[in-house]
Amino acid sequence: MTRWKIGNVTITKVVESSGDSPPHFIFPDLTPERVLSHPWLRPHFATEKGRLLASIHCFIIESEGKRIAVDTCVGNDKPRMVKAWNMLRGSFPEDLAAAGFPVDTIDTVLCTHLHVDHVGWNTRLEQGRWVPTFPRARYLFGRTEYAHWSAARDDEDARVMQDSVQPIVDAGLSTLVDSDHALTSEVRLEPTPGHTPGHVSVRISSQGRDAVITGDLMHHPIQCCEPSIDARFDVDPALARETRVRFLERYGDQPVLVLGTHFAAPTGGHLVRRGQAWELDGVDPLP
Repeated sequence: MTRWKIGNVTITKVVESSGDSPPHFIFPDLTPERVLSHPWLRPHFATEKGRLLASIHCFIIESEGKRIAVDTCVGNDKPRMVKAWNMLRGSFPEDLAAAGFPVDTIDTVLCTHLHVDHVGWNTRLEQGRWVPTFPRARYLFGRTEYAHWSAARDDEDARVMQDSVQPIVDAGLSTLVDSDHALTSEVRLEPTPGHTPGHVSVRISSQGRDAVITGDLMHHPIQCCEPSIDARFDVDPALARETRVRFLERYGDQPVLVLGTHFAAPTGGHLVRRGQAWELDGVDPLP
């Protein structure tokens, strides 16, 4: 559990899993040697052998009396193509409770997009049925995003919708929102398409302080200094690259805390220009 304070808003990171992987798992054209050419990535974001460090986590935003869960990780008991994610039996709900956020205290669940590792704990298996994990929450799905994946023909994509999204719709707990939707006066969505058609990031502004949760517009901090690196899972790689460049230009050298949805600890930092590229200077969370 890690926390940051942005004015009156508190943001808490609760991790489902973390570890390292070869660069090509996410970035098909990336080599360990290329990773090692950026010394600033070590030790937090890469190993001495050029493997990438990453995390799958949920951010809980507390704003104006609401508790907002941003992205719900991989989930338990679900058949998945990625071996490390297949049929998990983890303790994420218990970890949320230990951090002070029992599932029945969450008011809103927001999915930045509908990929497998962002919707998994939307539901849990109960007596052979997929039921909402957060029974009191409204689940917000992007209108464009939902329309795209509802038409998915790929078996894996369809399975994710069937076990992690459609049960929420069937339970009457979902709301389709536009990509600039305001959740509170301090928290709103920003459209960042490319990784998926309706992908959004989350902007937090309070008391003159600002933060932004990336979602998967960047999977790893190496994309700060090399925004041209394409992720394996980008639906529209060219648009994803354009979105990353715009994001870096908008938030670079600004007092805005950038919180990476898959960035390993310290997870949050400021974008600082180094020569012709950007680097992420880590910001210590609350003690």
